[in-house]
Amino acid sequence: MSTLPSRHLGVRIEAPAAEVYAFVADPTNLPRWAAGLASSSVELHEGRWITESPMGTVEIAFAPRNEFGVLDHDVTLPSGEVVSNPVRVLPNEDGCDLVFTVRQRPDMSDVDVQRDLAAVQADLDTLARLLSRP
Repeated sequence: MSTLPSRHLGVRIEAPAAEVYAFVADPTNLPRWAAGLASSSVELHEGRWITESPMGTVEIAFAPRNEFGVLDHDVTLPSGEVVSNPVRVLPNEDGCDLVFTVRQRPDMSDVDVQRDLAAVQADLDTLARLLSRP
């Protein structure tokens, strides 16, 4: 048995968990906050969500909508490799925390994973600025 090294990144969002969940669960919103994933519009093509990313054309598949705040999604890279991304929206009083797990795949160097962590944190910070209420 083996596991990949993981890091959990989070952000506090001053908005209700249900609203944050609904926004993040809609793939068409990705270009508004996830520059590391979607650099252009996200289109539904033959039942699959497709976008241009900094890595090339990718497919994104979210977990089915649920009441538990689970926003896990798989990203199919241009190479065909599938990267699974665990994401959770956790209620926190009147707002919420969003936690994103980044895993270091075997082909990633320490520099690659540090760059990925920085990109994901920047995306989470953008999401918090976009959705937080004063």
